[in-house]
Amino acid sequence: MIYKFYGPPGTGKTYRLISRAKAYVRTGTPLDKIGYFAFTKKAAEEARNRMPAENKKLKYFQTLHSFGYKTLGLDESRVLQPEHYQTFGKRIGVRVKFTDRLNKQEIPYLRSDNPYFKLIQKAENKLIEPVSEYNSGEYDRKVIKKRMLTYIYNNMKEYKKTYQLYDFNDMIRMLTKSNKIPQFKVIFIDEAQDLSPLQWKLFDKLKEHAEDIYLAGDDDQAIYAWAGADVKRFIQEPAIEKTLKFSKRISEVIQSESKVPISRIKGIRKKKEYLPRNYKGKSQYISNLSQVNLLKDRWLILTRTQQTAANIMTELKNKNLYYMFKTDKSYQVKLYKKIKNYLRWCDGEQIEDKETKDILKLTSENQLVKKQWYKFFDKAPIKEKTYILKLMEQGEDLDADARIRVSTIHSIKGGEEDNVILFMHQGSKIQKSIKRSIEKQDEEHRVWYVAITRARNNLYKLKTNNKLTEYPI
Repeated sequence: MIYKFYGPPGTGKTYRLISRAKAYVRTGTPLDKIGYFAFTKKAAEEARNRMPAENKKLKYFQTLHSFGYKTLGLDESRVLQPEHYQTFGKRIGVRVKFTDRLNKQEIPYLRSDNPYFKLIQKAENKLIEPVSEYNSGEYDRKVIKKRMLTYIYNNMKEYKKTYQLYDFNDMIRMLTKSNKIPQFKVIFIDEAQDLSPLQWKLFDKLKEHAEDIYLAGDDDQAIYAWAGADVKRFIQEPAIEKTLKFSKRISEVIQSESKVPISRIKGIRKKKEYLPRNYKGKSQYISNLSQVNLLKDRWLILTRTQQTAANIMTELKNKNLYYMFKTDKSYQVKLYKKIKNYLRWCDGEQIEDKETKDILKLTSENQLVKKQWYKFFDKAPIKEKTYILKLMEQGEDLDADARIRVSTIHSIKGGEEDNVILFMHQGSKIQKSIKRSIEKQDEEHRVWYVAITRARNNLYKLKTNNKLTEYPI
């Protein structure tokens, strides 16, 4: 039997799946007969932590590609890494850069800025040839050349074959053709709206190996169409359906705001209503960051693109505000560690010889002497020293995560915060690309829906200098 949970933001999709998994355990289902497949490594870890069992016993609580990797018995050295792409790129004279080099979240979509690799991966996820994807009309032919596309694709296949390397898509393909998939009592798939046709093909294979399957997702949050995700399949998949209606996250005002972008979706959509929590909340436009007090409370600043995120971070640093981008802190962590070690020494603590040597590299002194740390570290970059000093004077706990987080909308999916500043800049390239199809326009509306619904209480919409580049809400 197949069951499907539609869960708008904050309605507890994961909670519902875990509750069902616990129920199967209570009625005698062995842990190794339960498959729980999440979209990211972090989400899979969260699911394991919610189960009343040791992690090592939760054999199949993982991402789909981790499931493929382990089930197929692949060696880590044979998994294609960003470094391989970069090496391959150098060989054929193509630049390849990654926004998440180590893919810490294990998101099964290539985070490269190279348009050719993006197109190739999307085609593979859609189970079509790259040339067919190229001919879809969604691509700027000044940016992507058909002959170069074919050249890169054929050479990449040969490169992988020569060095016996496999990427995430290869693992899924191999798994769909293998006879190694174990038999399950029940399978849970979270964020199912983000599955691509290739991953749905694996789902069809899994159906043959499970008595029950539970799907959970929200078509309104399907923002990976750029990589081949098939939200239509999620909506149309036959199942016993239930919509989770009560949000524990969204305030009344935020819910009202969130209806604007999804009301513009012209393609297929599951109609659903949900109830906000009993809190009014606030939404307002601001012209600059100085209009909110970032020196207190917790904040999430969201941008549509990496470049606007970089601009925001520059402004925050100029204002001497402590923030984080993904897991990276805004100050030089190594310098701060040396400052802390020096202060420990000044307080009479013993420090290691290596720590002493590292400290002395940033001072004109030939030995440790007690001074104000700012003066002692006279070889450290003045701007960075001043920044750290200001943060310390403001009472920021630099050992803890920052109260202010900066993220692109795609990177924060699943996250939330009490106060969200949403930079309304959409970008001319995005505006140009969404004119190519209704599907692209619908995906863009979903992106802004996801952005708005990251706010628990208050939403501050940061205007741009040019209203024409804003997403209208």
